Amino acid sequence: MRSVIVDWAIYRAGRRTEGPEDLSDALDTARAEGDAFVWIGLNEPTEQEFDLVSSEFGLHPLAVEDALKAHQRPKLEVYDDSLFMVLKPVCYEPESDVVTAGEVMVFVGDSFVVTVRHGESSPLAAVRRRLEADPESLRRGPTTVLYSIADATVDHYLEVATELGADLEELEAEVFSPSVGGSRNTASRIYAFKRQVMEFRRATGPLAVPLTRLAGTGATGTAVPFVNAAAQPFFRDVNDHLTRVNESVEGLDRLVSDILSAHLAQMSVRQNDDMRKISAWAAMAAVPTLIAGVYGMNFDHMPELHWLWGYPAVVLGMITLEILLYRLFKRRGWL
Repeated sequence: MRSVIVDWAIYRAGRRTEGPEDLSDALDTARAEGDAFVWIGLNEPTEQEFDLVSSEFGLHPLAVEDALKAHQRPKLEVYDDSLFMVLKPVCYEPESDVVTAGEVMVFVGDSFVVTVRHGESSPLAAVRRRLEADPESLRRGPTTVLYSIADATVDHYLEVATELGADLEELEAEVFSPSVGGSRNTASRIYAFKRQVMEFRRATGPLAVPLTRLAGTGATGTAVPFVNAAAQPFFRDVNDHLTRVNESVEGLDRLVSDILSAHLAQMSVRQNDDMRKISAWAAMAAVPTLIAGVYGMNFDHMPELHWLWGYPAVVLGMITLEILLYRLFKRRGWL
């Protein structure tokens, strides 16, 4: 069990303190003191490893199943004894242009917080350090932990959206560059970028509904159990930031689709230009071929066949026609 416990402690009046080794005794101690709560963090526990925590804290079996299986959409579930929220922190690697999403499950109940992490993209360690350095915030209880995790996750969304926007500007410049815009890899890069934006949207889009409920601005407008009503303004601030992120993601998605359409249109125009050039050169090659073919026939009686200046006249005629055709095609933009 110790291998999956990242960290755990009892927080009294906003300060970290040591407590009983047994989780059940620690929870009883926190509930008895009133201003204390237990925060335990787990990293990808197995079903057997999580059984002890779920039984001691009375977690709902459906929420436990979601926490173990992972691959969940961001959501908020309210059960009799706890609140269950799923968030998807993301990480963007500019070198490889890849968006990777982890998962953080948060259980909030009476005097306890249980966090379960899947993947490497997780703000939990930084959130715990920041809160432990701010006892005034941490004394507000488990609600502060839930808010801080959501706030850190959404703030990182803003950073990822900014990085994606910068990379999209580079991709846009490449598409409209005369020398690079027609490269074979451009379309595949645009499509790969669009897939990363879609992966980002899977993390940010569904989170709007849970944050709206926590902010008290949903359809019912009622407070969520196990969440301090005084924290609603803070969740509204996080929800505002998420709205900005979702607007940015939608803008990125529309823009990358427009860039792909523009690239395909450019490729079509370039292909048409190439076909015109090929047709022009083919027409210029056909004229001397036709004349040479006529005079190459084995007939005794042909015009100017025995004329002294016949050969120079034919060659001069070919050159003259080639020059006229070249100037005509050049004027029309075919060459």
